[in-house]
Amino acid sequence: MPLVTPLDAEHDLETKKLAEFFNETLGFCPNSVLTMQRRPAISKAFINLNMAVMANEGKVTSALKRMIAWVSSNATGCRYCQAHAIRAAERYGAEQEQLDNIWEYRTHAAFNEAERAALDFSLAASQVPNAVDADIQKRLHEHWTEGEIVEMLGVISLFGYLNRWNDSMGTTLESDAIDSGNQYLGKHGFEVGKHV
Repeated sequence: MPLVTPLDAEHDLETKKLAEFFNETLGFCPNSVLTMQRRPAISKAFINLNMAVMANEGKVTSALKRMIAWVSSNATGCRYCQAHAIRAAERYGAEQEQLDNIWEYRTHAAFNEAERAALDFSLAASQVPNAVDADIQKRLHEHWTEGEIVEMLGVISLFGYLNRWNDSMGTTLESDAIDSGNQYLGKHGFEVGKHV
């Protein structure tokens, strides 16, 4: 049972309108947003930040941004966000081979060196203490512009917020997200955990 129950999508019409963004991303409005709308200023600010972070202004694709989110969420252990991130990666056109082998991104042929650098950055930046070092910085600058690195860190930081929100709330995981989690992450022990 979640710490705070989500409100009906009709509770705040401004949030509902902004949340249409998630219909493309996930196919539904997430329970996390429905909980945030208990304080509509938070839900609206969060959705606007999410849209800004996920906008594509360089070579960082929508699919890669969602895989960055998955690596970050996996590092912190948030099952809710793992399922959402892998579902969104699928919906945004991540290659099937990448989805099936996301756990092996460091060695699997489906990932190129630029993607590996981005995903290693996500892993290092999501750890406490932070593990971003000179080697990661060098590899990032070999493949990505400074603006693209800002986009990636925006995703990592956004999911840092979401990982803490959803794990602390015990946000109920939606059935479509559970299906995606089971499909792509199940062979590595994915389970809903406290997000029932």
